[in-house]
Amino acid sequence: MTNPNSTETFQDKPIAQVHDYWNARPCNIRHSTKPVGTREYFDEVEARKYFVESHIPAFADFKRWKGKKVLEIGCGLGTDTINFARHGAQVTAVDLTEKSLELALQRAKVFGLEDRIRFIQANAEELSASVPVEPYDLVYSFGVIHHTPAPGKVLDEIRKYVTPQSTVKIMVYNRWSWKVLWILFVYGKGQFWKLNGLIAECSEAQTGCPVTYSYSRAGGTRWLKEHGFQTTDVVVDHIFPYVIAEYVQHRYKVLWYFRWMPRALFHALERAFGWHLCLTAKAE
Repeated sequence: MTNPNSTETFQDKPIAQVHDYWNARPCNIRHSTKPVGTREYFDEVEARKYFVESHIPAFADFKRWKGKKVLEIGCGLGTDTINFARHGAQVTAVDLTEKSLELALQRAKVFGLEDRIRFIQANAEELSASVPVEPYDLVYSFGVIHHTPAPGKVLDEIRKYVTPQSTVKIMVYNRWSWKVLWILFVYGKGQFWKLNGLIAECSEAQTGCPVTYSYSRAGGTRWLKEHGFQTTDVVVDHIFPYVIAEYVQHRYKVLWYFRWMPRALFHALERAFGWHLCLTAKAE
């Protein structure tokens, strides 16, 4: 199998292609059927996100950062951003795309949190060109860095914003996961030599994502170490158990082979083969 941490497949992808893909359909934008930009819309987006990805609040640990400075790389619609701010953090929220930032800013206005959040459009590979370099208590990025052509450059940029007391929390996709196995056999018909491209093509709700890296537990830890970070915690979580055709209609019908599985067994399976590799680290 190809190297799960290889940059051979995506390093030549233009960042403009990544921008255009995510700007056309920001992540989670269809999580609500309410009018986009309303309080009801944002409440429903959040409820659905944390229902399906219920491990996020524990990983982010929003309340821990009260009175602290948080730098979020890849804020998207601002679901986590708002929760950091709600719990008293001062947040700098960065995204590559103007559409996501437009909606995230609208969200901050709806909930009266504009004074706690600074929004900046930036390419994370060149973060310091757009975001003033200053120390942060937390640098947080959930499901974002694996979508940029040179993720190592992002880690090098993050180093400029942390001290030995800072915490870095990053979620990237897990190479050895149920989702990758499903992609390989359902979409790839077992063609493991095409796996890097298959993961990118099928990693998101909308097909055709131009860049998606995936990492093993050991590979993710090694990747962080190569860029000056010591991993302090590794958690694997999240298997999507729903019938997709039902889910897009906002119905939650569990797939038959998960339906009869005891909850404890399903959670154990998530911790072994989940799609989300949640890494916590410190600067060395």
